[in-house]
Parts: sequence; C-alpha cells; structure tokens
Amino acid sequence: MGAARIAVLILTLIASSGVAAAVTPIGAPRWNRLSPGEQQILAPLADDWNGMSDEHRQKWVGIAREYRRLTPQEQARIQNRMKDWANLRPEQREAARDQYRSLRNIPPEKRETLREQWQRYRSLAPEERVVKSQARPGRDGRAPRGKGNE
Repeated sequence: MGAARIAVLILTLIASSGVAAAVTPIGAPRWNRLSPGEQQILAPLADDWNGMSDEHRQKWVGIAREYRRLTPQEQARIQNRMKDWANLRPEQREAARDQYRSLRNIPPEKRETLREQWQRYRSLAPEERVVKSQARPGRDGRAPRGKGNE
C-alpha cells in the first residue's frame, strides 16, 4: 500500500509540474497536415513521410522551418541530401545511421582530424577525387584490383 501511494504521489507531482508534457512525445504531423510550404521543401521525402517515425518527421519539420533562413547554397545542399536519402534502400539508410552513430562516438580530437581530412578531400578537383578513391587500399589493407593491380 505504501508503494502505491508513492506511485500516485509521483504521478500527481509530475502531472501538476508540467513535466509530463515534456516527457510525452508530441506527434509529428502526417503529410497532409504539413503546410504547403513545408510540403514543397520536404517534397523529396513525400513517399516515405507517413512511414517515418515521429522523431524523424519532427527533425525534418524543424529543418523545413529553418529552411528559408538558409543561403541558397545551403538550401540546395539540403535538397540534394533529401533526394539522396529518399533514393536509399532501407538497409542503406540503416547503414548510414549506424555510421553516423559510430562517428558521433569517436573522441573529439579524432573527429577533428577526420573533419580536416574530409575538407582536404573535398577541396580536390573532381578528377583528383576519383584517382584518390581508387588508390585507397581495400578493407583488407591491399591495394584495390584494377588496371595494373591484377
């Protein structure tokens, strides 16, 4: 009986303090509840929208709300990324999420080193990027097979 009283007291305190509102997830809108502007921005995700989790839909709605404040280059980058994401198969999306989670868990100093390497790679001309990516050793440490490597 004591435990039941404590549980009721805790629930009463939570409900009266407003904490319950913070804990209760707010559902993200279905596609037909988005504004026309949000639908236009999020159009690449339309086919998958109603099947997404509330968490993912909320993330995208937040991006759509900030979209107009972005530069045209940032807007174009987001549109391209949404299109790329929409074209991924479910297993590719899960692999991308896994990779993101693993990168998020690396130490800050290593993350900064990776960021610098990525920026150096991105600064290369497209022709050099292809050459560099072909020259990288495979996962087993050996040079990739190709012309002259057979």
